Amino acid sequence: MNKALDALLHEQLKVYRSDATYLLQILRNIQFSCSYIPQQAIQHLSTALKVSIPKIRALIEFYHFLHYHPRGHYDIYVSDSIIDHMSGKNEITSYLCEKLNVELNQPRADGRVTVANTSCTGMSDHGPAVLINGLALTRLTRKKVGKIVAKIEENIDVHKWPKAWFEVADNIQSKGVLLNSEIKPGSAIKKALATAPHDSLTAIDKSGLRGCGGAGYKTAAKWKSCQLSENNQRYVVCNADEGEPGTFKDRVLLNSYADQLIEGMTICAYIIGAQKGFIYLRYEYQHLHKKLQGILQKRRAANLLGDHILNSKLSFDIEIFMGAGSYVCGEESALLESLEGRRAIPRIRPPFPVTRGYLGKPTVVNNVETFCYAALIIEKGAENFSQQGLVGFNGCKILSISGDVEKPGIYEIPLGMPVINVLNLCGAQSVQAVQVGGPSGTLITPAEFNRVISFDDLNTSGAFMVFNQSRDILENALNFTHFFMQESCGFCTPCRVGTKLICDLADKVVTGQGARLDLESIKQLNHVMDEMSHCGLGQRAAQPLLETLEKFPEYFVKRMTDVEYQPSFDVDKSIQRAIEIVTIESSSKGD
Repeated sequence: MNKALDALLHEQLKVYRSDATYLLQILRNIQFSCSYIPQQAIQHLSTALKVSIPKIRALIEFYHFLHYHPRGHYDIYVSDSIIDHMSGKNEITSYLCEKLNVELNQPRADGRVTVANTSCTGMSDHGPAVLINGLALTRLTRKKVGKIVAKIEENIDVHKWPKAWFEVADNIQSKGVLLNSEIKPGSAIKKALATAPHDSLTAIDKSGLRGCGGAGYKTAAKWKSCQLSENNQRYVVCNADEGEPGTFKDRVLLNSYADQLIEGMTICAYIIGAQKGFIYLRYEYQHLHKKLQGILQKRRAANLLGDHILNSKLSFDIEIFMGAGSYVCGEESALLESLEGRRAIPRIRPPFPVTRGYLGKPTVVNNVETFCYAALIIEKGAENFSQQGLVGFNGCKILSISGDVEKPGIYEIPLGMPVINVLNLCGAQSVQAVQVGGPSGTLITPAEFNRVISFDDLNTSGAFMVFNQSRDILENALNFTHFFMQESCGFCTPCRVGTKLICDLADKVVTGQGARLDLESIKQLNHVMDEMSHCGLGQRAAQPLLETLEKFPEYFVKRMTDVEYQPSFDVDKSIQRAIEIVTIESSSKGD
C-alpha cells in the first residue's frame, strides 16, 4: 500500500471512529480521492472495521458511483433522463466524447477523463446537465462543452474553474405559503419550546399535513407512533434522496430553505424525544454539501443545535450522510439500510421504522418538503397551512415542472388544483400527455386534464413532466423502462430478471420487431412482478409501457408486425453476414 492511501485510510478511520456504519461514507471519500476503491483499501477496511471482504465488495457493486477500476481524473456523468433527451442530451454527449476523444463508459488511454451516462441528476429544469467530479454543470451547449474540454486538456482542477459554471438557479416560478415565508432561524423552535410537545403534535395533526414524498401518510400519526414507542433512543431522518426522474424541488428547498428544514427536524425531535438526526443527501447534490454544513455550524453557534437548545432541556444535533447512487434509497427502509452502511435493500415491513428504524431504534423518516411545512405550521399556525388548499382539500404541494413548457421550474400550488390549471401556469401548449409523479407515477391524456393534484387523485412526490404533440410517447416509456432495470437493486428474482426481460421486449417493439405475443408477455411479466417483487420498484416497472399501450396504442401499432410472434434474431441474415465476412477474409489472404 502506498503512503498516500495509507494516510487516507488512517484519516477516514479516525474521522469516523472506526464505526462500520460509516463504511459507505469512507468508501465514497476513497472513491473521490483515488477515482476507484483499491484492493488494498478493501483489505485494510475489512480488518479495521471487522466487515468481511465479500460484504465490502457487495457494497461497491451495489452503488452506482463506487468502482473497482480507476475512472478518469475528470469523472463525468451525463444525466440520462427523458427530459435531458428532450433538451439535446444525446447530441451534446456525442460532441463531448468527440472533443475529448473518449469512448462512452471507457477511461481515456491517458487516464485523464471518463464520460458515462447516469440516471436523472435532479436538474430537469436545467438540462442537458452533467456531474464532473460530483459537481453539477447545467444547460450545456456546444460552446460550453468547448470551454469545459479546454479546462480538462489543460489539466486545471475543477475547483479552479469559474464558479459561475457551477451555479444552479432555484428557478422558482410560483410561490405559495412556504416559498413566500421568511422564518427567522429559531423562531419556530422557540414557539414549540414554549408549549408541551403534545401541543406541537396537535398543531401538526390539526393542519392535516401528510408526507410529501409520495406515500401521503399523516405526519402527526407517524410522529405520534414514534413518540409512543417503548425505546427512548429515537432518531429523526430527512430523506433528501429525491431520485425520481423529473423531481428537483428538494434541491431548491435544500439550497434556499435549509433553515426551515432544520427547524422542522428539530421540532420533530422535540415532539418524539430524539437527540440525533441525519440528512441523507443524494450523491447528485454534492454541490450542496458544503453550504448545508455551514448552515448547521451557524445554528450550533447560535444555540439552535447541540446541547440545551435555546437553554432548554432539548439537546439535538444533525449529521449529513452522503448517498452513493441508488434510486431505491428513496424508500425509507432502504434508506435506513444505507444509513447503517449496507446495501439499500428495502426491509420487510412490519416492523415499521417508527418502532424499529435506524440501528433498530424508533425513527421518523420524512422528506425535505414535509419537514419544511412542519416548521411553517408551528411558526404560522395550523390554519395558515390547511386553508391553502382549494375547496375540500388541505394544504399545498410543490411541483417540479419540466419538459415542453415555457417556464420550467418550481411551482407551489394549492392541493386540489386541476392539471389544466397547472399547465396554464407553466405555459404549456399543444400538450399530448403529462407524466405525474415521474416514471413510477401516472401517465394522463388531455381527456384527464380535469383531474386534480391531491393525495386521493393524482398523488405525486413532485415530478410533473409535460410532453407536446411532437414527442413519441413510446420513447418516453422505453426510457423509463430502462431506468427501472438499471435501478433494480437485484435482491429479488422477479424484479432483477423481470426488468431485464421487459426491457428486451420494449426494445424489440421500438425497433419494429414486436408482435402480439410480446405484448402478452409484458402483461404476464407485470402480473408476476406485481405479485412477487420485494418492493415497489418491481411492482411498477412495467407500468410505463402498459399505460402507454392503454392510452396511446397507436405508437405500438405503427411499429408492430401483424403476426403473433416475430423473432428478434434473424438467423438467415446472420448466416449470410458470416459468409460475407469469410469471403472477404479469404479474398484478402489470396491477395
